[in-house]
Amino acid sequence: MFGWLRRRQAPRPIPDALWQDTLARYPFLGDRPAAELEQLRALTAGFLATKEFHGAQGFVITDEVAVDIAAQAVLPVLHLGLRWYDDFVGIVVHPDEVVARREFVDDAGVVHHYDEVLAGEAMEGGPVMLSWRDVVDAGTAAREGYNVVIHEFVHKLDMRDGEPDGCPPLPSAQARRDWLAVMQAEYDAFREQVIIAERFGGEPPWMDAYGAQSIDEFFAVASEAYFVNRARFGAGHAGLLRLLDSFFKPLKT
Repeated sequence: MFGWLRRRQAPRPIPDALWQDTLARYPFLGDRPAAELEQLRALTAGFLATKEFHGAQGFVITDEVAVDIAAQAVLPVLHLGLRWYDDFVGIVVHPDEVVARREFVDDAGVVHHYDEVLAGEAMEGGPVMLSWRDVVDAGTAAREGYNVVIHEFVHKLDMRDGEPDGCPPLPSAQARRDWLAVMQAEYDAFREQVIIAERFGGEPPWMDAYGAQSIDEFFAVASEAYFVNRARFGAGHAGLLRLLDSFFKPLKT
């Protein structure tokens, strides 16, 4: 055990065997240019040195668990830097999905309670919660563009400038307007496709229909698909691919 449960002063090198096992479990990590792989490994080590992992419901954090999660978490900031994650420390890992008790007040002032099943959750200024079952399945789930780690950590980027709204912090008001113009149009089209599929038996979208919940969820869903299955994502969302490229800045192969 390499002590990923607590923060350390300096990054500790990730052993070769441990790193190669992670790349083998998640082919979308290794399927990138050599320079990105080198940066991915360095940022993964840096992430592990600055975050604290906690197992919930008896779940045990092993070296494999910590490295698997960290390597996926740093994909969105591979060319942005770890400072984008400097507003939180904790990652809480549950063995499976979690049922959370929710409440909301309707327009008439009536309080409603309901249960929500969560595979992950990002809390503003607080920790990230993940279901290990969903994390460990990410290698095969990449075919459907699904990745709970990337989803929740993109929410963290979205929340750096306040409430999640489908737009990360950008350098100017004009850049923000340009971003939201593209994102809103893509979201509206996706939401319409989901509605037609669910209500009228139309062709369902390839990406997770959960993205139709709100524009911030669409940003997170689109980002997970973008990182784990770029070819399929780009084939259906060329404009959105260019938008995400402009922010995440991947190296060109």
